[in-house]
Amino acid sequence: MFKAPLVVGSAILSLAAGFAVAAEKHPTEGQQYQPSHEVVGTAPMEQPGTKPGVPVLSAAEFEEAKSIYFQRCAGCHGVLRKGATGKPLTTDKTREIGFDGLKDIITYGTAGGMPNWGTSGQLTEPQVELMAKYVLNEPPQPPEWGMKEAKDTWKVVVPPEQRPRKKMNAYNIDNIFSVTLRDAGEIALIDGDSKQIVNIIKTGYAVHISRMSASGRYLYVIGRDARVNLIDLWMEKPDTVAEIKIGLEARSVETSKFKGYEDKLAIAGAYWPPQYVIMKGDTLEPLKITSTRGMTVDTQEYHPEPRVASILASHFKPEFVVNVKETGKILTVNYEDLENLKTTEINAVRYLHDGGLDRSGRYFLVAANASDKVAVVDTKEGKLVKLVDTGSKPHPGRGANFDHPKYGPVWATGHLGDDSIVMIGTDPKKHPQNAWKVVDKISGQGGGSLFLKTHPASKNLYVDTTLNNDPAVAGSVAVFDIAHLDKPYQVLPIAKWAGIADDSARVVQPEYNKAGTEVWFSVWNAKNKESAIVVVDDKTRSLKTVIKDPRLVTPTGKFNVHNTQHDIY
Repeated sequence: MFKAPLVVGSAILSLAAGFAVAAEKHPTEGQQYQPSHEVVGTAPMEQPGTKPGVPVLSAAEFEEAKSIYFQRCAGCHGVLRKGATGKPLTTDKTREIGFDGLKDIITYGTAGGMPNWGTSGQLTEPQVELMAKYVLNEPPQPPEWGMKEAKDTWKVVVPPEQRPRKKMNAYNIDNIFSVTLRDAGEIALIDGDSKQIVNIIKTGYAVHISRMSASGRYLYVIGRDARVNLIDLWMEKPDTVAEIKIGLEARSVETSKFKGYEDKLAIAGAYWPPQYVIMKGDTLEPLKITSTRGMTVDTQEYHPEPRVASILASHFKPEFVVNVKETGKILTVNYEDLENLKTTEINAVRYLHDGGLDRSGRYFLVAANASDKVAVVDTKEGKLVKLVDTGSKPHPGRGANFDHPKYGPVWATGHLGDDSIVMIGTDPKKHPQNAWKVVDKISGQGGGSLFLKTHPASKNLYVDTTLNNDPAVAGSVAVFDIAHLDKPYQVLPIAKWAGIADDSARVVQPEYNKAGTEVWFSVWNAKNKESAIVVVDDKTRSLKTVIKDPRLVTPTGKFNVHNTQHDIY
């Protein structure tokens, strides 16, 4: 009998699945966050054949179960059910447990953190039974996505030779914000000076990230459906000039920033198929596709679907730093010669997610959520420096760099699983005794933090708690005085300032303007409810402006052009 604790669903609260009521058996917010594979679930898949004694699903039942699995379970258990951050759900395991056992687990949850999908009301009794039957059947295989498929979706809307030779608008491009309108499948370009919407641009579904070219002209955004949009900010009205789909589901995009390669190349990483695609920077023409399937760093077992979680461009070499989630490998990909691609494989730790550079731009700190660690990589030397133990499920976004009053330069991360904000020393030259270790730890409002942020011109550190179970905590942010980190934090009621009293509204991702005088927050509400962007005066920590517009549907990530271009966080 299979005795290991079994986790059948991914977390209840998922950035991809939207908002839901947290299950009673979830001990922390950290267990509520698992990215789904809902976009992959929409791909056509052939229903596997059945074996004697295994429940037969009709075509309609198969489609419904597939949809539920990829929305709620695949982020934890994998597309092929071979296990990712959760246990494998392969049929040798599930058939040993049997239909009744699976139904009970899905209904009531487990002490190991499995949500009580049935008793929490997230799944109906017929849906619970359907999912028990589904995991007794062999998993369907999503289609692959190669060069032919990529080129079939590649479109150059405005060729480079037909684009402006100089900036054709009066906008202060450096202070434009690219704002994800998650459920609308759009981004809003907002003028940071006037607070007016410049344009609403149709993109892929649920844009995960926006990145700037080295020159500051081109904006790259990628949706969870793996669609990349290239936007020219020099146009009279900035808009898409090229687009491509690099897979079925994705999260990351970046551009070449090393001297001599500015704006030359772009790279995007896929969740499915597990691969990264290198493209021309000004047209998105696909040039090179490389799989990330391979062996894990710990048990050295083959993993069939290691997702590309995040990508960063090195300032010290013509390289992209590619973080592969399930294998725990950090790849430095040299783009000087794509025909003879040179890749350095750095063994780190499994379940790498996102991170950012220290203030020098040399060291990359990336969180491994499920391992409770941050990996430090020297992008100049191309090697792992240290694995640093943190709190429960670190989730820094890009993190926050500032000068600690006692320990010198530090990089900070918040956590999904506890209330801690951890500071890691980042100056091996002037403060070697503090480098690459946790030098300080303070407590915020609670777990469920997704992003924290400061700015070189600011004395404040802002920490959100987007996924916290308490609506008041999720709808507010904590602000710390960097010079007096031992003092109590101040709570800013961002959702209330927006005039949104709905408990479903959550505040996410502080983002500074170019000057570091304002901090923007998204008040993220359901698609059919009012959302907003709240602008706070950084010096006084008081409300400055509320931006509301019916077109601002489910705003989440915000990316200031200047700060994104120059890796300021």
